[in-house]
Amino acid sequence: MATVIKTVNLTKRYGSLVALSNLNLEIAEGDCFGFIGPNGAGKTTTIKILSTLLQPTWGEARICDLVIGYQSRQIRPLIGYVPDYFGAYEDMVVREYLEFFAAAYNINGPARSKIVNEVLELTDLGYKQDAPVDGLSRGMKQRLSIARVLVHDPKVLLLDEPAGNLDPRARIEMRELLKELRRMGKTILISSHILPELADLCNTVGIIERGELLYSGPVAEIVRRARAGTVLHVAVADNLPAAQALLARDPNVQSITANNEHLEIALKTGITDYSFIPRQLVAGGFKLTLLKEEDVNLETAFMRLTKGIVQ
Repeated sequence: MATVIKTVNLTKRYGSLVALSNLNLEIAEGDCFGFIGPNGAGKTTTIKILSTLLQPTWGEARICDLVIGYQSRQIRPLIGYVPDYFGAYEDMVVREYLEFFAAAYNINGPARSKIVNEVLELTDLGYKQDAPVDGLSRGMKQRLSIARVLVHDPKVLLLDEPAGNLDPRARIEMRELLKELRRMGKTILISSHILPELADLCNTVGIIERGELLYSGPVAEIVRRARAGTVLHVAVADNLPAAQALLARDPNVQSITANNEHLEIALKTGITDYSFIPRQLVAGGFKLTLLKEEDVNLETAFMRLTKGIVQ
């Protein structure tokens, strides 16, 4: 697959503050890339640079092998950028809003009406075409934002928190829309805090913290790396500290921490048989109420990687 998005040592500084530090990314054609990180990690800065709205301090970014900053005019028709906010358009209805942006891309006459009808159908907004834009719900506005960037049929979509602050139903609808766009062959970069949905939607992810990229690659690979050791969740009916002290003495235990009403026990590398835990607890007079192996998913991998546990 051809590389559609590429950055080389991409850096953005604001005085002494480093918002982005030597970012090296490659996103292939047709990928749905999930960009993950806490607030202030550098996700929005990266997306704004890729959307040609912000100049890097140094380094290089390319879209479809065109260099941002030098060939931005050629890049803009190839991308669709959806920010994490929606500006109000008073006295404008949904169809007028879409026709306005189609006109901005010199789509005129019957072609404009045709493309507006198509994106209304794709985003399931046809029944809202005469509704005032500023009266739409948050979920409807997010879908309209995506409809807006589809009128010129871009190859690349840059989406900054498109499911932020949406109710559960609106998030599901947004996820299904993005799946459909990927089936259409769009290359998608999406930042989000909703990690289970990214795992369901994206085939590759990048994890960024304090402006530095910690991981970039397939979702399956980071989950495999996070599964390097066995972690157990254990609870007893009472006297959890005493149970913790008992198990901490076992040579098979790497670490043990109390988390609310249960213990998180990391076994040493290579230890997969944990039958000694219930045996010791019962022998010690404890009533075991929980024993399960921790599920490893994208959220777990993110937490371990940002704590420096996954190497």
